[in-house]
Formats: sequence, C-alpha cells, structure tokens
Amino acid sequence: MSSKLRFKMVEEAFDRKAAPVALPAERPEKYFGELVFDSRKMFEYLPRTAYDELQRAITDKHPISRSLADIVADGMRRWAIDNDARHYTHWFAPLTGGTAEKHDAFIQHDGKGGVIEEFSGKLLVQQEPDASSFPNGGIRNTFEARGYSAWDISSPAFILDGTLCIPTIFISYTGESLDYKTPLLRALNAVDQAATAVARYFDPEVKHVQSFLGWEQEYFLVDESLYSARPDLVMTGRTLIGHESARNQQLEDHYFGAIPSRVEAFMLDLELQCHRLGIPVKTRHNEVAPNQFELAPIYEETNLANDHNLLVMTVMAETARRHNFRVLLHEKPFAGVNGSGKHNNWSLGTDTGDMLFSPGRTALANLRFLTFTAITMAAVHRHNGLLKGAIMSAGNAHRLGANEAPPAIISIFTGTQLGRILESLVAAPATDLSNLRAKAEYSLGMAQIPEITLDDTDRNRTSPFAFTGNRFEFRAVGSAANCASAMIVLNAAVAEQLNIFRDKVDARVAAGEELTEAIIAEVRTLIESSRPIHFDGNGYSDEWKEEAARRGLDCENCAPRMFDAYLRPESVEMFTSTGVLTEVELRARNEVKWEMYTKKVQIEARVLGDLALNHIIPVATRYRSELVDNLIKLRDLMPDKAESYGAGDLEAIEKISVHTAAVRSEVAEMVEARKKANAINSEREKAIAYHDTVVPRMEAIRRHIDKLELLVDNELWPLPKYRELLFIR
Repeated sequence: MSSKLRFKMVEEAFDRKAAPVALPAERPEKYFGELVFDSRKMFEYLPRTAYDELQRAITDKHPISRSLADIVADGMRRWAIDNDARHYTHWFAPLTGGTAEKHDAFIQHDGKGGVIEEFSGKLLVQQEPDASSFPNGGIRNTFEARGYSAWDISSPAFILDGTLCIPTIFISYTGESLDYKTPLLRALNAVDQAATAVARYFDPEVKHVQSFLGWEQEYFLVDESLYSARPDLVMTGRTLIGHESARNQQLEDHYFGAIPSRVEAFMLDLELQCHRLGIPVKTRHNEVAPNQFELAPIYEETNLANDHNLLVMTVMAETARRHNFRVLLHEKPFAGVNGSGKHNNWSLGTDTGDMLFSPGRTALANLRFLTFTAITMAAVHRHNGLLKGAIMSAGNAHRLGANEAPPAIISIFTGTQLGRILESLVAAPATDLSNLRAKAEYSLGMAQIPEITLDDTDRNRTSPFAFTGNRFEFRAVGSAANCASAMIVLNAAVAEQLNIFRDKVDARVAAGEELTEAIIAEVRTLIESSRPIHFDGNGYSDEWKEEAARRGLDCENCAPRMFDAYLRPESVEMFTSTGVLTEVELRARNEVKWEMYTKKVQIEARVLGDLALNHIIPVATRYRSELVDNLIKLRDLMPDKAESYGAGDLEAIEKISVHTAAVRSEVAEMVEARKKANAINSEREKAIAYHDTVVPRMEAIRRHIDKLELLVDNELWPLPKYRELLFIR
C-alpha cells in the first residue's frame, strides 16, 4: 500500500458520518420478537390442540410425535412465508465455535411439471449434514459422512435474512455429539434434576430448577477501510504487529464516555435487529479501551441465552458493515490495551419463582441460599482446572491476566459480608441466619439524594468467578467464545456436587439426624473443604500466584496443556456420571481443541512471516537506503560537519539494520519451528510445540517490528497504525 493511499483511507475514516437508521414507528414492545415463531405465533398459526400439546412438550421437556411435528411444520411454514421467507435451514453450533446452516427452499414437485411450497414434520425434525466435514476429533472419517441435526423444541425458530432458522443439535451417525448444544442440554437437564432434589429440602412444591445466563458481549469496532488495509486483522482477527499509541486508555476517559455518533447509529441499528429477533438487549456503553464497546441483554434461560448470543455475533457483524465498520471479537485484537471478554452471569432459579443465590427473608431461605452457594464453591474448587480449560483458546490466552482481565487461575470472590457469614457458619453452626440481608441502605445525608441500596458485595475486576449479589459472574470467558463451553462444565460440575450433597444429607437423615442439622453439617464441610478457592484479594499480584500454587489450585498457563483437564479421571467421572459427555466424546473434543489451537497459531505465524518479509523489511530497508544516501551527500557537502550533523542518521541506520536482521533471523527460525511441529503426529504434542517454540518466535518478531515502526518514516510505513485504528470518530 502506498503512503498516499494509507493517508487517504485514514482521512476518509475520520470524515465518515453516521449512517442513517430507519426507526420503526412503534415502540419496542410492538415489534419485539416479530421474526420469532414464539408462543404468540404458535397460538395464531397452530390448531389449539396442537398448540397445547407443543407447549406441554416444551414445559415438560419431552419429545413430540411425528403427527404433531407435521402440524407444527405446516404452521411454521405459513408463518415464515407470510414474513417473506423463501428458505429454511437447520441452525446449529458445530465445534468450530461458530454456527452452521444449509439453506433449502420450501418447494416440492407438484406432479404436474411445477412446484408447490411445502414443509413436512420430517424436514422440521431431522436433517443430515455431512458429519465428516466439521471438526469431530476422529469420530467420523471422510468416507463416513452421515450425521444428523435434530430440532430443539425449547429454542424458537426465527427468520434471518429471509431464511427460516430452526435451532438444532448436531450428532454423528453413531450418536456422539458433534456440537455445543447437545451437551449443554444434557448439562441443563442434569442440574435441573439434581438442584430440584436439593431445593425440595426447603420447598416440596419445587418441580424444576432452571439455569439462567446473562452474557455481556465486549467488542471492538474498526473502520472498514482501515481494517481492509491490515492483512493481520483480515486473516486472524487481531493485530500481529503494531506499536502502542502514545495515547491509549491511560486517561481513563473512554469508559462510559459519550458514545460517538457513528457508533451510536450502529448500536441503534443492532438493537432494532436484535429486538425483532426476540433478543432482549438492554445495555450498551463504551468499554475501557478506545473503540471498545459492550452489549448486554436481560438474562434468560441458559440454552436460549446461548442461542441468542451466537445469533448476536452474526447480526452484529452484518450490521457493522452497513455502517462501514468491522466488528472485532478476538479476545486481544490490540496489544497494550484491554482485551474483550464475555462475562457469563450465571444463576439458578426454581419454577416457584425463587432465585437460589438470593438471600431470603427467613432463616430457612437463607440456609437454602448458603447451601447452593457452598455447593457451587465446592464444585468450582473441585474442577477449577477444568473450568479454566473450558474458557481457554488461542485468543483468550493473550487476554487473561492482562489489562483488567482476570488471571489464568480460577478463584471465587465472595465479598466481605458473605465471606464473614460463611466463616461464621463453619465456626458456629447455630449462627442466626435471619440477620442475613440481601441489601443494605446507605444515606448520603443530602435531602435531594435518595438512599442508595447497596449490594452485599463489592466488585473485584481481577476475580475470574465472582459472587455479585444474586448470581456468579464467570468473567474469564472470551469474547469470541461459544458460552456453552463454559456453561456445560459449570452446570455439570454443580450437578455432580448437588448429587453428592444430597446423598450425604439423605444418609445422615437415614441415620436419625434431623434434616436441618444434616444440611448445616454438610454445608459446613463444603465451606471448609473449598476454602482454597475463596480469594477476595488482587488476582494480578505475584503473591497470589505463589499462594494459589500453595493452595493446590491449577496454575497451568500453557493453553494446550490446560485442555488436559478434560481427560483427568475426576473430569471423566463427572461428565459420565451426569450423562453430559461420554469418554469418547471427551477425547474427540480434546483432539478438536488441540487442532484448533494449532491451526490458529499456524495461520498467525504465516501471516506474520508474510508481513515481515514482504511489507515491513522492504520499507525499512528503503528508508535505511534514503538515510545512507543522505549521509553520503552530507559528507560530500560538509565533510567537517558530517559527523555531528549526521549522527542521528547513522544511529538510525544502525538500529534499522539490527532490527531488520533480527526479523529475518527470527522469521527463519519460526518457519523451522513450524516445520518441526507439523511433523508431529499427536495433536496434543503438536499444539504444545506450537505454544513452546512458534509463539515465542512470533513475539520476538513483533518486538523488532514495533521498534522499526518508531524508526521508519511515517509516510513510508505500509500499515495503518494504532493511533489511526483506535481513534475513529
């Protein structure tokens, strides 16, 4: 790219105005969910008996008959056609981390040389995607292509860009899950059954317990023209080189600041699309880093919330392009500033309306709260390494532990009040639980300012798993991740711990102990045993890393080795005992995780090598030649002054020579490291080799190139710089 073109693109990016957004005439409640085949549409398009039967199946979580499927399919087709849909697709989440879809028209032969539009229950309920063309960890060979997608009746169909999208699971011909939804549904069913049994100790009327999820999606926006001028952004989603801007986030003026008009137009457009699709997005704001923002919805049932987050990531990418933006969902697209996470706010609630992580008004309700809190803490402690493996990826490895992201050590923050109560319960089991309050009030002593309701916990930005009043916030999840990966492990681990707790309480009661005493005794045991996971201090400190190791917490910081936690005996036992994943499925998924890590680093290394040799070094050597020419002319013109006048040029020539030589050498060594790693047959060992030998070379190459960026004439530098990428208005 020529310098003139680069500057022209930067000027256009800064001069670009906000795109107009067509606002609907109605308020959100009028058009919310208009593109979703929800209960209202079902009631309108289905016979009453079919509607009632389908609602019972959704509520009671049982399969539907083929005859009912035919009726539902016909009603769904009529609704879709009435909303201008021409195609349908099974919409699922393979192990790539994204979503997949294959579009089919509604047409069928009419037997008279023409076509008619039909949609049968068979097509609604089941299809056959190619199971060998998606990551499967060796479960299916290329010549064993058959797989099945099957309708998830608990997640409503929707219309996206004229296509009826039907949320489905995806399994192999031999029955193993090849997606994220299947084990997520299994985990949610496991925690429902296990939590219901424990919740009935306190309220016999409880029939179901639901898992809830509220995700907070962080992301960056970059002007599309500048994005297109950065091959690393286009190919990998992050900047592989780039010196930090003189000004980035150090003034702390972007967080919650006024939203730029172009960005606000994009956000409004995105909200309109989301509301039409039934996604209850509610919050938007500037995040900490320049050009970083956040979107968050009202919390929903976990399976539906996860589908909505996957859909949002698709919709926001399309919406951004209409506004001449590109969305960056990589966890660390820019070095030196905040990365992007996807905080998962997780909670449990009963069908009677009680939230199990909320303190109540009675001693019994508070005991229930402490019971479920202690069980969760014990589950997180038991499987802290596995939870870390669930959120780890090649992208998130760059984010964790840097610039306000939580560290790569799982711990639980409870806050002062809850921490005191947990400790007092261990010390004195007869603690009066009636004094535990969900909120406290604080008066500022000013008549014009009302009393402030305080949560019973502070916030700890360095905690990867924090109690935040009535839920736990799993802050370590990466922005590009499928939330299901974390939710599968968390819900399954809690389900296992609930089952263990129930068995021990029942055994105590069978031995003659009173129920409340048995519950308190077991809660005390859980609090005591999970004490190592409880940490309310600074997760960034070196002292905590040392302390965490002494406590026996998982301190592994190599991403490929973190995935080993899935295959530890206690993990396999947890997954199999809860019916969430078989050992075959676990091994296959780990093969996919290692392979995906390798491929992402491999792509980054190739792109970096190309940038270094074909973009940066030619420009650096060209500038060095200009300096040499200038120095020679200076010596010819003013031989007695050349040494003093040309000292700066000579120093620059030497530095450029050192850095370009180092870049060439490091690129050559990186290529050799890749060749050696590629020759390894084991996916695990190959991923570890990429982590141990290729990534350090990439970091070294970047250090030298970033130094060159400060030395080479700005007009010659071939790529948009951080100061141009991060401050588009």
